[in-house]
Amino acid sequence: MSFITGHTGEFAALLTAVFWTITALANESASRKIGSLTVNIIRLFLAVIFLSLYNLFARGYLVPSDASAYNWIWLSLSGLVGFVFGDYFLFRAFSVIGSRFSMLIMTTVPLLTAFFGWIMIGEKLSLLHFTGMLLTFTGISMAIFSRNGKGEKLTLKLAPSGIVFALGGAVGQALGLVLSKIGMQGSYDPFAATQIRVFAGAAGFAILAFMLSRWSDVAKGVKDRKAFTAVSTGAFFGPFLGVSFSLMAVKFTQAGIASTIMAIVPVLIIPPSVIMYKEKVTLAEIAGAVISVSGTAIFFIV
Repeated sequence: MSFITGHTGEFAALLTAVFWTITALANESASRKIGSLTVNIIRLFLAVIFLSLYNLFARGYLVPSDASAYNWIWLSLSGLVGFVFGDYFLFRAFSVIGSRFSMLIMTTVPLLTAFFGWIMIGEKLSLLHFTGMLLTFTGISMAIFSRNGKGEKLTLKLAPSGIVFALGGAVGQALGLVLSKIGMQGSYDPFAATQIRVFAGAAGFAILAFMLSRWSDVAKGVKDRKAFTAVSTGAFFGPFLGVSFSLMAVKFTQAGIASTIMAIVPVLIIPPSVIMYKEKVTLAEIAGAVISVSGTAIFFIV
C-alpha cells in the first residue's frame, strides 16, 4: 500500500493511458460519423454534466466556487489550449489517419511537455532527455514511412494533413498540461480543475460553432444513436476520467514523468485496433510504437 501511495502520480498516469485508449477508439468511430467539431461539442457538454455531478457529491460544489481567480485564469487558459486547439486537431487526425497512428504521433507530447515545462516553469532537461526525443521520432518514422514496391524509396504511408493535425493535437495537449500544473499550484482538487478546464473548452467550442454556423450539425449528431453512444463513451473516459486522472498525475509527479507513462497508448491501442477495426499491423509499426514509447520512457528514468 505504501508503494502505491508513494507513486500516486505514476499510477494515475497509468490509468490515464488506459482511459485514453478507450476514448481514442470511441472518438475515432464518432468523428468518422459526425465530424470532429460536433464530437468535441457534444462530449464536452456531457463532460460538464459528469464532472458537475461528481464534484457535487464528492466535494459539495456544483460549480468550483472554491477556486481562486488564479486557478480560474490558468485552468481556463489550459482548457482553451488543450481542448479547443489540441483536441480539435487531434480529432481531425482521427478522421484522416485513424486513432492508432494519431496516438503514435501523440508520443511527442512528453517531449513537448518537457520543453514547455523547461521554458515556463523551470523544469530541467538533460542530454538523456534529448536522446529520448531522438528515439521517439525514430519510432514514429518507422511506423509512418514505408518503402515503395522495389524497396528503394521511402514514402509516407499516411496523409500529410493527418500528420499535421496530430502534431497540432500534441502541441495543444502538452501546453495544456503545463498550464494545468501552473493552475493547480498548491493543493487544488484535480477533478475540480478538470471541471474548470472543461467549462472553458465547452465555451470555446460553443463560440466556434456559432461562428461557423454548425449547431445544426450538433443537433444531427445528438440524434445519431450510434455516434452519440460513442461520444458518450469517449466523454466519460476522456474529459471526465482521463483528463482528471492526468491532472492528478501531474499534481503528484513531474509533468514529464506523467506524460511519459500516459504515452504508452500507442502500444495499448494495437490489440483493440486489430480486433475492433480489423486493421493490419506490420512488424515495423509494432516496433515503431515500442521504440517511440521507449524514447518517452527515458523521461521517466532520468
